Amino acid sequence: QVQLVESGGGLVPAGGSLRLSCVASDHTARTIAMAWFRRAPGKEREFVAVINWRPGRVDYADSVKGRFTISRENAKNTMYLQMSDLRPEGTAVYYCAAYSSPSGTTLRRSSDLYSSWGQGTQVTIAS
Repeated sequence: QVQLVESGGGLVPAGGSLRLSCVASDHTARTIAMAWFRRAPGKEREFVAVINWRPGRVDYADSVKGRFTISRENAKNTMYLQMSDLRPEGTAVYYCAAYSSPSGTTLRRSSDLYSSWGQGTQVTIAS
């Protein structure tokens, strides 16, 4: 399992922007798929976005499509989530997750299929 560390959370007004980062600590990070999930207060954890290491392999939840952009710098073992037009319902703890993907093509949405998780970073959107 690779260790994941998120950063970049905070308090932001509705309509604002925020960028989250997730650093993977192991050299095997170059052949992993990485994703963002979130858990809002009183709700279950939900998929936000996923990116694999092959170019162009990304997928988004419908609720964030067009507002969030997931990206990664493979050389730095780092993944980002650029969030814009933030809405109060996006207030949640955001988690970075990963799974091994030698093919670089799969895009998983189920949290059960992820083997590594970060500790989470709080994002609060003020209305």
